[in-house]
Amino acid sequence: MAEAAHIPVMYNEMLEYMSPADGEVYVDGTFGAGGYTKGLLNAADCSVYAIDRDPNVQKLAEDLKQKYPGRVELLVGNFADMDELLKNAGVEGVNGVVLDIGVSSMQIDNAGRGFSFQKDGPLDMRMSCEGLDAATVVNQTEENELADIIYKYGGERKSRRVARAIVQARKESAITTTKQLADIVRSVVRAAKDKIDPATRTFQALRIWVNDELGQLTRALDAAENILLPGGRLVIVSFHSLEDSIVKSFINDRIGKMAGISRHMPLPADYGQVKPTFKALTKRAISASEGEIKINIRSRSAKLRAAIKLEEATS
Repeated sequence: MAEAAHIPVMYNEMLEYMSPADGEVYVDGTFGAGGYTKGLLNAADCSVYAIDRDPNVQKLAEDLKQKYPGRVELLVGNFADMDELLKNAGVEGVNGVVLDIGVSSMQIDNAGRGFSFQKDGPLDMRMSCEGLDAATVVNQTEENELADIIYKYGGERKSRRVARAIVQARKESAITTTKQLADIVRSVVRAAKDKIDPATRTFQALRIWVNDELGQLTRALDAAENILLPGGRLVIVSFHSLEDSIVKSFINDRIGKMAGISRHMPLPADYGQVKPTFKALTKRAISASEGEIKINIRSRSAKLRAAIKLEEATS
């Protein structure tokens, strides 16, 4: 595998908020093609623990170990378990954690992984290459549950129609390829004015469901809090409104901002008693620049949020 040439989404913004420093230790919880890891290593004389559940990244990680001897280590596993993975590697605390949520360009570009309908391939979508694949979900899930998955995780308003079409098609023959599924969706969903392929939302929903991406993100944020040292920085780039909502809620909770409080209602009994453990570095989600979106269309939905762990709990 050749060294990835791509520049990851919101690369400069990630470095700005992470502020890499010599001698510090960072975690790239979603290694992928290694773009963020290389950025951190180039920005300072630091070290990086790269985490990925995709076993196919090991060759790329070995290449980076050769280029940056003694400064990068790959931990194969789920980023939701980063605190345990790091402790097993003898690391008790780190100075920063960066997460780029979602599928990597390396996975999308490999038709054999089944993440994209741009090229025909097996309907897989598993980031870890283990467990339930998308073909099993499509062929065995009951119609109502399938429609709920497509609506909740893909935002597809025609989810009932899509699920019905899938169930009808699989009665004739099993749906095993990305082209089969994409054609079924296109047969019942018209192309929108934004020219996004009608199959996009259904594929996104299945990918999120197959990989439990929202559940893993929730666990990963807790794990990052456990492993970050005081003064450590957390930077997250997400691509889906549900992902961003989870990140926003986590940060708001940790900075002591209570959601849903009305000035017309009495304050909760514990208001002001919960001591913040983080300080937000971004007042709101940061979006990719127009220039970046023109170069990399994937960045159009990207949102970046960042926070710093407090030296000690403050009131």
